[in-house]
Amino acid sequence: MPKTAFVALAVIVMAAVPLEEAPSVKKMTPILFVEAIEPCLPFWTDWLGFEVTVTVPRDDRLDFAILQRGPIELMYQTRQSVADDVPALLDDVSHGATTLFIEVESLEPYLQTLTADVLVPRRQTFYGMDEVFVRAPCGSIVGLAASVEG
Repeated sequence: MPKTAFVALAVIVMAAVPLEEAPSVKKMTPILFVEAIEPCLPFWTDWLGFEVTVTVPRDDRLDFAILQRGPIELMYQTRQSVADDVPALLDDVSHGATTLFIEVESLEPYLQTLTADVLVPRRQTFYGMDEVFVRAPCGSIVGLAASVEG
């Protein structure tokens, strides 16, 4: 079954289960797969204020890292680490860009220090958000959005 079909099937199955009968979901953390983690970190730590909470080194580089800001967490893992640890996933994690949508109180503080490539300039959407999409240094697409109504 193609990956997109599997995800769509999982969403349909989850939606069909009444909430009171569904197993609880405690947390969801994206894992971003990259060639090298170190070039990715300043985007998150310096610009967005995340803290590196866990690292797994290999020789003189990182194989894995967890970043956190408040209740929000994301993980980075190198493709080489995936190849070594769970090779069955390598083909899937080597294709496609990941897009993260992050809601913030206001875009202003982030736009004042923006150094990433802007993919979608600041705009107000029909769904009531003031948003901008940028490409993080390691290729992920990050959308920052604030409610137009505050």
